[in-house]
Amino acid sequence: MTKQINKDTYETYFSPCLAKSTDLVIERAQGAYIYTPDGEQYLDLVQGIAVNALGHSDPGVLAAAKGQIDKIVHGSFNLVSFPSTLEMASKLARVTPDGLDMFFLTNSGAEAVEGCMKLARYVTGRTSYLAFKGGFHGRTMGAASITTSSVKFREHYAPFVPQVYFADYPYCYRCPYGCQEASCSLECLAALKENTKTIIPADEIACAIFEPVMGEGGYVVPPKKYLVALREFCDEHGILLVFDEVQTGVGRTGRFFASQHFGVTPDVMSMGKAVGGGFPLGIVVSTKELMNRWSAGAHGTTFGGHPVAAAAAMEVIARVSAPGFLDRVGEMGEYFRAGLSKLQKKDSRIGDVRGVGLMNAMELVGEGKKPDAQLAGAIFNGLKERKILALPCGPDKNVIRFIPPLNVEIELLDHCLAVLEEVLDSLN
Repeated sequence: MTKQINKDTYETYFSPCLAKSTDLVIERAQGAYIYTPDGEQYLDLVQGIAVNALGHSDPGVLAAAKGQIDKIVHGSFNLVSFPSTLEMASKLARVTPDGLDMFFLTNSGAEAVEGCMKLARYVTGRTSYLAFKGGFHGRTMGAASITTSSVKFREHYAPFVPQVYFADYPYCYRCPYGCQEASCSLECLAALKENTKTIIPADEIACAIFEPVMGEGGYVVPPKKYLVALREFCDEHGILLVFDEVQTGVGRTGRFFASQHFGVTPDVMSMGKAVGGGFPLGIVVSTKELMNRWSAGAHGTTFGGHPVAAAAAMEVIARVSAPGFLDRVGEMGEYFRAGLSKLQKKDSRIGDVRGVGLMNAMELVGEGKKPDAQLAGAIFNGLKERKILALPCGPDKNVIRFIPPLNVEIELLDHCLAVLEEVLDSLN
């Protein structure tokens, strides 16, 4: 299929509301690579936007899914139960943070976020939500109501779900209070607390929804002391702390969940993306105490608990939680960030290098740290021309993120760094 045929077909049959980053048609994929019908090979450092934790077409994941397909594909989890789904839940409960061992299964991260929002209102009886600027939680109406990573996700959709209030995310590279992380006194959290005196009463907030590492908003890693203080603030006021681990969960950061880097356990957690091994699966995770207060019939789903997605998830959970796997993810992440930092030292246009595990990014800037979306776009195109796929993010689209498979080989990271250096040099 030629690119022109793809373009004509796409424009004829598909709504333009879904923005396309490339005009590539992909026929097959394996491991870190994807292939066009013409046989072109691309190193995929997007992996379905952090979906394929074990790379494309992992044999173990495929075998688990195919084995389940031969038995039953769908029967509706609200009518019957499936062995694969029941077993997946018991395996997941072994790796979730202590106490978070009861689940509601959905089909996507956005649905899981919606479930978290509904659970919080239902069990607290409170009406308001606290979200954080730059956060991305999904495109459905509830999730979009708490999303601020780009105005594109919000324009022309108002009115949103009411009673949503936004606080500053601890984005230290662009601290709105002019602080440095080493000497920070959490002015951003102080401003949040001040708002509970003048804008929204703390005792009306059902939950605070927070990404333990910001995703679409720019791959921002917050300081540990902020999460510890946020946990204390929520405890003080009876606010449920919800962590959106849709992009960060299932080993992406070198721990099974990003929250484990900070020693902070939420009350509720959303999962999605990687957990299904490429099959649609989202999960609301919470304590038995809270889940048992969510009465029968208060929420539901048609495809949630899908037996094929659950079978694939079991393989992913087992592999990612195997001894030594996450240690290697951490080591590969440190290695890759060191390579990005080396490039940063010779190129001032790389304003910041940040990440944890294999969730990494570089922020492109001009004079005075001004976001440089044009440069980021040129780097994206330069990498693509050299058969490497990465993806911009951030409100200004000036951040390039790298999301390789968690079992990526070090030679591929070296290749990416070498090509990235070549692209940067070509754009001087």
